[in-house]
Amino acid sequence: MKRVLSVFLIVLVGVTSGAGQSRLAQQFSDTFAKVVEKVNPAVVTITSEKIIKRDGRRFRHPFEEYFGDDFFKYYFDAPEGERRSKILGSGVIVDAEKGFILTNNHVVEGADEITILLIDEREFSAEVVGTDPQSDVAILKIEAGDLVQAELGDSDELRVGEWVLAIGSPFSRNLSHTVTAGIVSAKGRSRVLGGIDYQDFIQTDAAINPGNSGGALVNLDGELVGINTAIATGGFSRGNVGVGFTIPINLAKNVMDDLVAEGRVIRSWLGVFIQDVDDGIAKAFGLSDRQGAVVTEVVEDSPADEAGIKVKDVIVTVDGTKIRDSSHLKNVVSSSRPGRRSEVEVVRRKRHRTIRVDLAELPQEDAVFASRERVTPTLGLNVEDVSKALARRFQIDEDESGAVVVEVLPNSVAAKAGIQRGDIIKRVGDEEVDSARDFRKAVGDVEDGAILFLVKRRGGSLFIPVENM
Repeated sequence: MKRVLSVFLIVLVGVTSGAGQSRLAQQFSDTFAKVVEKVNPAVVTITSEKIIKRDGRRFRHPFEEYFGDDFFKYYFDAPEGERRSKILGSGVIVDAEKGFILTNNHVVEGADEITILLIDEREFSAEVVGTDPQSDVAILKIEAGDLVQAELGDSDELRVGEWVLAIGSPFSRNLSHTVTAGIVSAKGRSRVLGGIDYQDFIQTDAAINPGNSGGALVNLDGELVGINTAIATGGFSRGNVGVGFTIPINLAKNVMDDLVAEGRVIRSWLGVFIQDVDDGIAKAFGLSDRQGAVVTEVVEDSPADEAGIKVKDVIVTVDGTKIRDSSHLKNVVSSSRPGRRSEVEVVRRKRHRTIRVDLAELPQEDAVFASRERVTPTLGLNVEDVSKALARRFQIDEDESGAVVVEVLPNSVAAKAGIQRGDIIKRVGDEEVDSARDFRKAVGDVEDGAILFLVKRRGGSLFIPVENM
């Protein structure tokens, strides 16, 4: 069908006959309509409610920065000292027999009551089967008959430029099952949202707005290829500007299967801290391109340590999969099953070598949660030790101590506080910081609330308070 549609579009441009254009356009339109007829019954509207204890501060949902104030409806008819928060979202029925619904974690997180509205106007209370904040996936369950489930596609087969449709409930229940069309703008987007550890988003220009979260992204075969999650607005608008992000269905399905079967997500780890390859690193390490991830630290007694992976190794493939960057490596490793023996190809001293690593299950303790980038999720910044490469890049003294900020995620709390790339963090609260490890430990020891950073910038020093959510 996809190949036929491509032919339709090519012919549609070249045909001069008015009747021919009309006929081909109608065939293309009919394809869209058939997809919607197939998928619409599987899409649901979700309303989640919870009671918020008043503490003198306005409650801010972690995704409010993306969706705007109007997305979150607050009702003040609750008893004194409390208020009711109501959040609108969408979901997709993926198992009609069991009543399973796939959606975003941020749609239902902390909810006391969840209501599902079907396309036929039936309403049901839902229970949470499982949630995974690290990927922003949640599974709900309703007891209902005559449900229609979506057919799952293969998000790995999606091509940039391919037509897709988004279905959900933007802004209001009265706008449920709104359908928008667009293309796949990009794949493999990462580091676009703070607070989510595993990001491999599909980017689309199909209109996604507040309330679409958890809804369906489908291809022209009517297959579910993604779960719509967030939008980027550039700070100028609270609505769609053509930059939406969707969790690939292959990733969401893996998370869902674990949540249903195990009640938790089982992930593997290598036990390394990693960073992207930039031009300076590629030149210094003799690499032909910027593909791969550089090992900056190996956790003691981890699978990587036992296998012999070393600091400064550049990991370029895992089990034959070429690694694009540090985020991609994290996703590839975490999606493998613990106990698997993986072949990891590294570049060490400009020579390629293959190392066999027995992957283990990712520990739960944050202190050894190391098969990831050094981005502090709640703050949204990435720090490294001072090195010659960083000293050249940011024009700082290579003998300087502290943690160098090498990345600040857009719209993160660190960005809002004014933290910049190239800043050297010298102190966190009352703790001196001489290295990236010192920084992570100091931040981990701080309870919720503002953290006071002492930052050295362009030869001067300043204090910057950063809200630790």
